[in-house]
Amino acid sequence: MVNLPEESLIVIKNLRKSFNDDGGVLNNVSINIKEGDLVSIIGPSGCGKSTLLRCLNCLELIDSGYLRVGDVELKRDRPDQRPNEVMLDAAHKIRGEVGMVFQGYNNLFPHKTVLRNVTLAPMVVKKMSPDAAREVAMKQLKKVGLEEYANKYPSTLSGGESQRAAIARALAMNPKVMLYDEPTSALDPELVGEVLQVMKDLDSEGMTQIIVTHEMQFARDASDYIVFLDKGEIVEYDDGDVLFTQPRNPRTKEFLRHFTGMAVAC
Repeated sequence: MVNLPEESLIVIKNLRKSFNDDGGVLNNVSINIKEGDLVSIIGPSGCGKSTLLRCLNCLELIDSGYLRVGDVELKRDRPDQRPNEVMLDAAHKIRGEVGMVFQGYNNLFPHKTVLRNVTLAPMVVKKMSPDAAREVAMKQLKKVGLEEYANKYPSTLSGGESQRAAIARALAMNPKVMLYDEPTSALDPELVGEVLQVMKDLDSEGMTQIIVTHEMQFARDASDYIVFLDKGEIVEYDDGDVLFTQPRNPRTKEFLRHFTGMAVAC
């Protein structure tokens, strides 16, 4: 089992989230993530993977538990605890520390150029000057291989190029953590590699990244460790080579057999 220290960039303890009375989407989830790690979250559809990401960037407020990103802490004792000013302020600060790339590749503003899409948030949220925002945006577009596409409109981009532009837009806010929710699932197979390569490049630069993915080979090859989530619970986590070849939990073994067709040790 991967040994995760207490002093981590992200700390999640006893996190619970539900949307109705039928049971929790996330049940008592706890994990620490070190700065610079690339973590892949895998599991069957409906197991809570996307909800976990949305709780991490506070698009969804946790029902109960503890969440820390960097120095910002958010704690909620129980679902019926009314969110107070301290809790809401912490959620707002966490959103500022986290970049998010969603599943679809049509999240850019279609009436704005790629450059304008990337400069908008730094100018509005961080109050950067247009020149400073442009400098940041061009740096991030170059990082994802889209420097020459700055003045194009989203309708002229491929799906892979659009996702890379979305990554540049998130990076322009200088986040401590990047979250990706199935960023390649809507792409044609030949475009998947270019998006995954950006994540590998960011990993080599030390960016902390959490990726919900069905790209099992990428998860195995690129991740510092893989988290298997099922029925709202972390079933097990480990190094990819270990988890894919010698999973300890029967639920993990069953998922890998059915989803990947890989042979796993019994």
